[in-house]
Amino acid sequence: MNTQRVIVLGLAFVAAGGAAFLVRGMLGGGTPQVQANTAPAIAMSEVLVASDNLQPGQALQPEQVRWEKWPSSAVDSSFITHNGVASAEEAVKGTVVRSPILAGQPVVNTAIVHADSAGFMAATLTPGMRAVSIVTSPESGAAGFILPNDRIDVILTRKLNGDPPRVDSHMILSNVRVLAVDQTFKQEKDTKTVVAKTATLEVTPQQAETLSTASQSGQLSLALRPLGDNTAVAVATGSRRSSYDGAGVSVIRYGLAQKSSAQEGRPQ
Repeated sequence: MNTQRVIVLGLAFVAAGGAAFLVRGMLGGGTPQVQANTAPAIAMSEVLVASDNLQPGQALQPEQVRWEKWPSSAVDSSFITHNGVASAEEAVKGTVVRSPILAGQPVVNTAIVHADSAGFMAATLTPGMRAVSIVTSPESGAAGFILPNDRIDVILTRKLNGDPPRVDSHMILSNVRVLAVDQTFKQEKDTKTVVAKTATLEVTPQQAETLSTASQSGQLSLALRPLGDNTAVAVATGSRRSSYDGAGVSVIRYGLAQKSSAQEGRPQ
């Protein structure tokens, strides 16, 4: 066998081996391909989260929250879940923010307070203000027509010693917000009057001291202000003060006393 024939046979064997390898690859033979295992599905729950940054004392509205999917294994018992409440409106009804909540953060039960909770009053207070309760009656409380969120003036009436005895009356606080009357802290639909024994007012720390002192000095009366009237009346030295001595009314304007007879009606 000559050299040329050997070369031709070698090339034929090489070509045949290559063809067989190619056909095997096309038919799915060869090295098996490694397939990645599919990760198991993660169980998800819907939790209530804040859509905006929420501040303490803010009444929570449905548009300020939303449902968001959350890994069930990471859902804390304090979270509000869709399985536990039917809708976002029901979840936030009558609630007030008690501590700051950032946008996207779950709304937890400890961060809000419901209207029937003991901490509701503290959550509704304006920052820096105080809640002070005073004793009222139908005569001193506008016959029960004062309701929560109304604005009132507080008048102190005192009996003065003398002959004849006199009664002094003057305004000590103006444009004060009523937080509650007795245990009623929100005006229900169609509520007309609430004849209460106490009224809780929102005041500054200084006004709280004034109320505490005044309550020991005489009788406090509440004067109901018109809706939308937010103009505070001066209650310092320049305020008007009236006293009754049995014969007429003595009106003190800016430190100067003037007399007005009872028959002339109210002082101008």
